[in-house]
Amino acid sequence: MCISVAHMTDEPIHWAVMETSLGAMLVAATRLGVTCLAFGEGEAELRARFPKAELAPVGEGYRSLFAQVAEAVERPGSGDDIPLDIRGTDFQKRVWEELRRIPAGETRSYGDLATTLGKPSASRAVGGANGANRIAVLIPCHRVIAADGSLGGYAYGLSIKSELLRRERNASLT
Repeated sequence: MCISVAHMTDEPIHWAVMETSLGAMLVAATRLGVTCLAFGEGEAELRARFPKAELAPVGEGYRSLFAQVAEAVERPGSGDDIPLDIRGTDFQKRVWEELRRIPAGETRSYGDLATTLGKPSASRAVGGANGANRIAVLIPCHRVIAADGSLGGYAYGLSIKSELLRRERNASLT
């Protein structure tokens, strides 16, 4: 698990929209690693997420990283070695680290995660942190389900969430 913790800096965020089997995917990265992965978003949404950042189109130095990200989306559960530039509160970072510990193809409820974090009554806070995740798939918020076992919600739609989980489960069977 490669996680770099960065503070907001003046360094540029390099970005591109790439086509995947799940649709258009926005990828953005700094020199520390991927800082945003989102489906169905573009430059306007990236500017809204990082209003003070300088945005730059993807350059040669980032093409290999972006190709790794695309591969991780096509084969969810891979990509654990992709460096991440995570920006959030300490609590959010703890939740996101825990999400990365959920094995590919498995799921946990918000309550399960809260208990694992030693805060069993904090399932709503865990849900809030999960929803604030800017790096879909690589921080696998799609592995979190409702307490009743249903898929719950997903920022990019339940069809993408269920497809990511299906791919992970199939990969774990081989």
